[in-house]
Amino acid sequence: MTEERDTSNLHPETRAIRAGRADNDTALAPILWATTTFVTPTVDEARKMATGVGPSRFYARYGNPTVAGFEDAIAQLEGAEKARAFASGMGAISAVVLGLCSKGDHIVTQNQLYGATQLLFQAVCPRFGIDVTFVDGTEPGAFAAAVIPGRTTMIYAETPANPRLDLVDLAEIGAIMGPVKVVDSTFATPFAQRPLEFGIDLVVHSATKGIAGHNDATIGVVAGAADYIDWLYSFAVIQGAVASPFDAMNALRGLRTLGVRLERQSKNAGEIARFLEANPKVASVRWPGLESHPQYELAQRQLDIPGGQLAFELLGGLDAGRTFVEAVQIAQLATSLGGPETLVTHPASTTHVGLSPEELEAAGIQPSTIRVSVGLEHADDLIADFAQAIDQIK
Repeated sequence: MTEERDTSNLHPETRAIRAGRADNDTALAPILWATTTFVTPTVDEARKMATGVGPSRFYARYGNPTVAGFEDAIAQLEGAEKARAFASGMGAISAVVLGLCSKGDHIVTQNQLYGATQLLFQAVCPRFGIDVTFVDGTEPGAFAAAVIPGRTTMIYAETPANPRLDLVDLAEIGAIMGPVKVVDSTFATPFAQRPLEFGIDLVVHSATKGIAGHNDATIGVVAGAADYIDWLYSFAVIQGAVASPFDAMNALRGLRTLGVRLERQSKNAGEIARFLEANPKVASVRWPGLESHPQYELAQRQLDIPGGQLAFELLGGLDAGRTFVEAVQIAQLATSLGGPETLVTHPASTTHVGLSPEELEAAGIQPSTIRVSVGLEHADDLIADFAQAIDQIK
């Protein structure tokens, strides 16, 4: 094991290259510790690891050196004391919610959420006696107004929100005293925003997406103060949504190129967004870098880079949306995001299919809403592809 250098004074791009190398020795690439089990030399040492926090050489449900390297890298990029990886983004989110909240507690969250997260709040939490209030996350003061003093345990926000890139004011959320404040920052990644700097307690990522960035790893992570992560660690050992060392290795590899990937994806997204905005068959476009975004001023204050995700509504309803996503040729119809390939998704039929018409409306999702995860292809090729697909809409 080699001693890892302090990277706190480095820029994120450099930090991503240097972080997560404590077990690398002289190897440049991430080391895969494929074992699930380690030999413990004595009973006392086994007991110490079984009752401690985060042993990486005991049993895979407790920890793994490759996974620990990924956790360390995320903690450094987020400016957190610690991080804990999970088998997926939803594994991390469910651990945060169910690990920190109990029967009788109250959560305030927003209408604009990833579909599975919303189903966790509206279908799973009530089964455990946890009450949830949904607010319009874009409305100033909405979160604070819904807090019940002495009862609200958690405020949970997602920004930029899936799929329409709605933003939540992190400084406003961070100023609310009392509840644990959690932010899903998957769309942004640590290169675009660092919620902990705004007074947020925990930041969650589906690292499957932009962080890993190659559509070959399923992994989630939560980062924050050591007290919170240690508490969640104990819950996670019981929960069992353990991050795979194979996925952690791929996520570490992806993290090291995140800066350049996000820069290219954001540039491409801007060119596509402006093309779509000028197309007469497009009703509206959502990308935080557009001045037409209703929260453009907040985006300028809060995001270091607009990012590679955008959404738009077509004129013509469901038929128009279906025609477009089935007609693209370079972009591909798939439900994930953040990888090198440009992906288009019809949220009402996939990521948010479990929501009622009223819930879709509250989230602003229309039958013709398209979410685009912009990739690394040449922007001119993508624009030409989008143009031919839109031309097929009658």
